Amino acid sequence: MTADIFPHLKAACADDWNAYVHHRFVRELAAGTLPEDAFRWYLAQDYLFLVHFSRAWALAAVKADRLDEMRHAVATVNALINHEMSLHVEYSAGWGLTEEAMAALPEAPANIAYTRYVLDRGHSGDLLDLLVALAPCVIGYAEIGAWMDEGRASGLATWDGNPYRAWMEMYAGAEYQEVAADVRGLITRVAERRIGQDPMASGRWGSLRDGFAAATRLEVGFWEMALAPQPLPRAGA
Repeated sequence: MTADIFPHLKAACADDWNAYVHHRFVRELAAGTLPEDAFRWYLAQDYLFLVHFSRAWALAAVKADRLDEMRHAVATVNALINHEMSLHVEYSAGWGLTEEAMAALPEAPANIAYTRYVLDRGHSGDLLDLLVALAPCVIGYAEIGAWMDEGRASGLATWDGNPYRAWMEMYAGAEYQEVAADVRGLITRVAERRIGQDPMASGRWGSLRDGFAAATRLEVGFWEMALAPQPLPRAGA
């Protein structure tokens, strides 16, 4: 028996998971047909999301009670704040979005709902509760990237001439896939330490399952938010 809780969590909300990783936003992005204003709105809101995502990983360091867990959380916070945020700003500039403009935006309700839910799971629960709520984003984007990569051969994803190719390459790439695998490994270790090697036999299984499913549905809500974009300023306009 393995303590890899992720396959069990995903299977327990299979319909929600499929709605997330194969959402219309994802499929149109892969096809290169996603409206530009939807992608720009997504990028702007994702900047705000990353701020709170960093806060959630900082909370993980507080919730951790072992040095290896703390090191992983702190390293992730450092990578998010000092690397990924900079890459996001640089990439968004190519779409006419400045960091100042994105930082000044109000958070969309779907963004607030998702980020605060994750933080609440962390504050009200332990490290495992928090990591399970973070898993749909970290591991889900890796699955989406892998699906897009596989879609080259089947025609489900168009790479040549796709305006979103750089985004696709980032999440399909080896570096991000390794990040997601590392987080999955962390969740496995944390689950083993806190609930043993059979996650579904634990008295906490129901709560963890429901927390994962809720976070997955909030990811769906984030895509839906992106498909109803609001006007955004362009750099230099």
